[in-house]
Amino acid sequence: MEHYRGLRLFVTGGSSGIGKAVARLASSWGAHVAIAARGPKRLTAALEEIRNAASDRDQRFAAFPLDVGDREAVHAIAPRVLESLDGLDLLVNDAGISHPGHVLEIPDAVFETTLRTNYLGVVQVTRAFLPHFLAQKSGWIANVSSAAGFVGIYGYTAYSASKFAVAGFSECLRQELRPHGIGVTVVFPADTDTPQLEAENLIKPEETRAIAGTIRPGSPEAVARALLAGVAAGRFRVVPGFMNRVTWYATRLAPGFVRWITDRDVDRVRRAVRGPNARGSG
Repeated sequence: MEHYRGLRLFVTGGSSGIGKAVARLASSWGAHVAIAARGPKRLTAALEEIRNAASDRDQRFAAFPLDVGDREAVHAIAPRVLESLDGLDLLVNDAGISHPGHVLEIPDAVFETTLRTNYLGVVQVTRAFLPHFLAQKSGWIANVSSAAGFVGIYGYTAYSASKFAVAGFSECLRQELRPHGIGVTVVFPADTDTPQLEAENLIKPEETRAIAGTIRPGSPEAVARALLAGVAAGRFRVVPGFMNRVTWYATRLAPGFVRWITDRDVDRVRRAVRGPNARGSG
């Protein structure tokens, strides 16, 4: 995609999953790319993979160990990113974590860490780079929410709340930054075949599995392509995947029907596991 040739990207959560796919695809289209993630070993391997995808020998690349939930670390790394890329055109906030479970069984610390990473991480990284975007009177911010950021799902009380927050933040941010020539995109991927989903599946309640049903997880590459295409087209909302888009429209046009479907799936599992009179949560 010619739009990305020479463009400068910074991607959080760039060592795996959707973030790495975004960075690799943009690299193959000629972009300069910096990534950040918490694990140095996986970060180094991802950087090599992204560099190998480059289409131009003059492209610049960098990688930074970073916990986006650490506000001081985020603001300390921002000038280093700008220096490594000689500026910035597109910020992709993808870093995120998930720990499904029943609401009373999820530790308090998980709620706090999930909110700090998934939501406040987006806020902090965005605020760290906004002065640069405002000074150059251009730029784009793409925030990765989730299908769980537009419809609540059993077992995701910590995760879904944080992703709804990302969606709300993005809505407000779009309005505030539009007069300054800065665009915003928010992306709502459904289940995606990533290391995070693998980890979730080890602890996911059966009710949560039932709602997902037999739908095959999407690929990180498909989500990355939809994200980058959406940014290039100037779209605010990107909902990758046909069935995901059907769900998005259904939650707007017939929310009661969507709740009936999910409640039916939950009740079916609970009857199978706990007996014919089992209903409700917990």
